Amino acid sequence: MRTDARRHHDPQVRGFASDNYAGAHPEVLAAIALANGGHQVAYGEDDYTGHLQRVMHSHFGPTAEAFPVFNGTGANVVALQALTDRWGAVICAESAHINVDEGGAPERMGGLKLLTVPTPDGKLTPELIDRQAYGWDDEHRAMPQVVSITQNTELGTVYTPDEIRAICDHAHERGMKVHLDGARIANAAASLDAPMRTFTNTVGVDVLSFGGTKNGALFGEAVVVLNPDAVRAMKHLRKLSMQLASKMRFVSVQLEALLAKDLWLRNARHANAMAQRLAEGVRAIDGVEILYPVQANAVFARLPHAVSERLQKRFRFYFWDETAGDVRWMCAFDTREDDVDAFLQALKEEMAR
Repeated sequence: MRTDARRHHDPQVRGFASDNYAGAHPEVLAAIALANGGHQVAYGEDDYTGHLQRVMHSHFGPTAEAFPVFNGTGANVVALQALTDRWGAVICAESAHINVDEGGAPERMGGLKLLTVPTPDGKLTPELIDRQAYGWDDEHRAMPQVVSITQNTELGTVYTPDEIRAICDHAHERGMKVHLDGARIANAAASLDAPMRTFTNTVGVDVLSFGGTKNGALFGEAVVVLNPDAVRAMKHLRKLSMQLASKMRFVSVQLEALLAKDLWLRNARHANAMAQRLAEGVRAIDGVEILYPVQANAVFARLPHAVSERLQKRFRFYFWDETAGDVRWMCAFDTREDDVDAFLQALKEEMAR
């Protein structure tokens, strides 16, 4: 029986639930097609993965080495395993993605302990780190070996390079390493108007989880080792963690398409600009409170629960804290001005009911 592929959704419908909802950027799809055809060596020995290393060098320096993986959780699990011993622990913000949104994978699959710290804005500081940075000689406590930060954070806030340098210096002085979860690293760089190296390897980050999916890739991220002396057996850990792609060229060529020129930055700047447009409109609506500084592509707001429920029937988005009435609105590389304006109009109508 012949079955023809057909479209099952309306491509004109866009919401504010997640930048993961967006499709792939046309330039990324074109790159995948370019890499198709003929045979290439499997498991990362292909020409595209080789060229990706040179592209990463241009962003993160000559010692950087990229290990493409399937997804962000896989990148974080592989990276954290490479930085810890079996008895090791990772200090992170209580709101960090590795703590609240990865189904326990770092602990269950990575075999490590997360030591969480409450933060007012999603950002760690040396003082907050010290709430968990102790007990290295206590065999009854998992040993703090890594500080993991997220750039930009789960609350949409962005670390400055100086803030990350202070964290790295503090962690290294205490014999710990630093991991940066960069699922939205492009949005952070666009917000700071600075190269990615200025808040990663230049300031002391040891290992980076580099995100592509939220910025226009079809799938695929990478663990980027910035300090080779900080990790062990990356190739083995990637395979052990089920993150070794046989046809790796199709992951690598997507990251190359984003990074070789400025597609990554164009996409991020646009998503950030749409979030600013949304925030400006929301501030003009009585009864809606923006909760955190809008520094990247996320807007967190508080409004009446019933209003959110009605609005969700018109646009997709998620509650962040349903009890408090907090919601999260995300913008993506393909969010349009008229999408934002239509959402704001719908919000005004529902607030007026």
